[in-house]
Amino acid sequence: MQSIKEIQDEIIDEFSMFEDWEERYQYMIDLGKDLPLIDEQFKTEDNIIKGCQSKVWVHAELKNNALEFTADSDAIITKGIIAILIRAFSNQHPKDIIEANTDFIDKIGLKEHLSPTRANGLVSMIKQIKMYAIAYQTQLS
Repeated sequence: MQSIKEIQDEIIDEFSMFEDWEERYQYMIDLGKDLPLIDEQFKTEDNIIKGCQSKVWVHAELKNNALEFTADSDAIITKGIIAILIRAFSNQHPKDIIEANTDFIDKIGLKEHLSPTRANGLVSMIKQIKMYAIAYQTQLS
C-alpha cells in the first residue's frame, strides 16, 4: 500500500506536467469524473461539508483499519478537488491521515488558483476528512 506522502508526491508530479492552469483545471475535472461516487443513501445533511459554496458530500467507512472515502459534488471543479483529496487519503489508517501534511496542495498551486470561496471550501474538505480520521481513530484506540 502506498503511503499518503507517496500518493501526494505522485499528484505533485502529475500536476507539474501541465504548463498552464487551464490544463490543470481540465485534469481536475477529469479526476472528478473518475471519483468513486458516494452512495445516494449517504447524500445527507450530516455528510455535507460545511463552508463550501457548492454541495459536497463525503462519507467515510472503516475497513480493515483503514478509512475508505466516497464523495460527490454538484460542481465540476469542486468534484475534482475532492477527488484529489480522496485519492490522497482514502484507504489509509486514521492515525496516518491525522498526522498527514497537506502541503502538497500548495505545491500543486491549487489554493492560489481558486477563488476565495473555493479555497475556503478546500480547507473545509481537508478539515472534515481529518475529523473523520479522529473519530475513527478514537474507535480503534
